[in-house]
Amino acid sequence: MGLLGLISDTHGLVRPSVFDALAGVELILHAGDVGAGVLDELRVIAPVQAVYGNTDSVGDPELVESLDLNIEGVRIHVSHGHELGSPTPQRLIEKYDADVIVYGHTHKQLVSRVGKCWVVNPGAAGARRFKLRPSVARLTLTKGEATIEIVALD
Repeated sequence: MGLLGLISDTHGLVRPSVFDALAGVELILHAGDVGAGVLDELRVIAPVQAVYGNTDSVGDPELVESLDLNIEGVRIHVSHGHELGSPTPQRLIEKYDADVIVYGHTHKQLVSRVGKCWVVNPGAAGARRFKLRPSVARLTLTKGEATIEIVALD
């Protein structure tokens, strides 16, 4: 599995452009604030694993607090970020030991390299807020290395 889709902060909305932006991915990781019906829609593209955000129901059986995965030799941590209050790359790498840390919550796209760790916020894919353009990300894993691309949505 070498191509993953990263999405966050859908808040119940799957934009039609998500289907093109994540076409061909083998797994989708959702970093929280999912909303009703979103996971079923995303499963049309690929299997989905998701964490809950501060607006999701903690009791939802489809959502977990965090994900720690090892794919293609790359350790990936996914959580919403709200558990840190205001998540920053530095705070995230101090809390989680992974090669790639994926989070949401701030709605702001970010791809940052801190030492050997990538910190990624795919941005908010749902309704536009804070004058930020909706987006997702594509994570490519090749021979233990990660590359990340932010993809703007219509």
